[in-house]
Amino acid sequence: MEMAFSVVPFLSRKTGAACTAAALNRGRLSMNAPFRIAAAFGYHGGLAGGIAYSRKVACKSRPEAGNRFMRSIDLLDWDDLRVFLDVARTGNLSQTSRRLRIDHSTVSRRISQLEQALGSGVFERTRSGFKLNDLGKRLLPHAEAVESAMLKVRSEVNETAPEAAGTVRLATMEGIASLYLAPRAILLRDAAPHITLELVTSPQMIYVNRREADLFISFFKPPGQGLVSEKIGSFRLGLYASQSYLDRKGCPADLADLADHDFITYVEDLIQVDTVRWLDEVIQNPRVVMHSSSMIAQRNAAIGGLGIVLLPRFSIHETTPLVPILHDKAFTTREIWTSVHQDLQFSPRIRTVIAFLTRQIQSDMQAGIL
Repeated sequence: MEMAFSVVPFLSRKTGAACTAAALNRGRLSMNAPFRIAAAFGYHGGLAGGIAYSRKVACKSRPEAGNRFMRSIDLLDWDDLRVFLDVARTGNLSQTSRRLRIDHSTVSRRISQLEQALGSGVFERTRSGFKLNDLGKRLLPHAEAVESAMLKVRSEVNETAPEAAGTVRLATMEGIASLYLAPRAILLRDAAPHITLELVTSPQMIYVNRREADLFISFFKPPGQGLVSEKIGSFRLGLYASQSYLDRKGCPADLADLADHDFITYVEDLIQVDTVRWLDEVIQNPRVVMHSSSMIAQRNAAIGGLGIVLLPRFSIHETTPLVPILHDKAFTTREIWTSVHQDLQFSPRIRTVIAFLTRQIQSDMQAGIL
């Protein structure tokens, strides 16, 4: 059995490290080359796996006792495991197809190949999607260990590159993505021209420990194991209304006057993240005339003259036709956090993006933009 990288105790760490070093020294270990996963069941039923280079590397492990089952899973294809992991996380073949940018039929074939190699199914097919069965649940943590090892290999390879390069999927909420990050994407491009940004918006928490994104920006420190989170700044929120609304309803002179005004806020039962319940911190029992799950929709409704809205300062620009209300009395603040899976925390492309965000946010805080 050919072995080039060991990621679990059942396989020899010394042999794996020696093979990897030998392959790296000869320039044979490439992230563009095909990898296969060597896997075997431990004596107590645990599944052990490691990365085996599919091209020949002059480093051999001890031959296994030949039984048909062991030979059938002697080499598991990394692409099969990669698809398995994504289907386990999404529960949907179509989502996996889109996320991995492969055909739907390829996703099905990869799962079938994996199950054939293992001699058993790993999913239960239900009307709501794919769910892990007992074997799939046992396989999952070991497949994640292999995935972590692959990410570390990629980081090691990227360390030798002259500058950070690659794609970074950054997930965050719609408001800060559309009204703050997107207009500054050109600045990231200027600072890191070889990095491609994928900006994903979501009203709920994104789990980077489930590989839903490389990087998550939130207004709170996310819970979860395997996360490395860092507070990189904060922003202020205040009340705003259009001049047409103020001409019609009058401008509040103090907090007590707010009870007589109309407000725009989020749809209560659709709130996925508690930190956006910020209007409750400024006024109790506001008279709400419109609910929306979109911050941009709330902002535009206020611009149209419907009512008063509580917005982050970063959403207001010189050309925005909104007037601040009780700026020094009615306001609140939120923190800005970055979170990344611990396996990616030293990746050059991730470090480059986090460093850019930290510099930009600190600069905009000092300039009063945040």
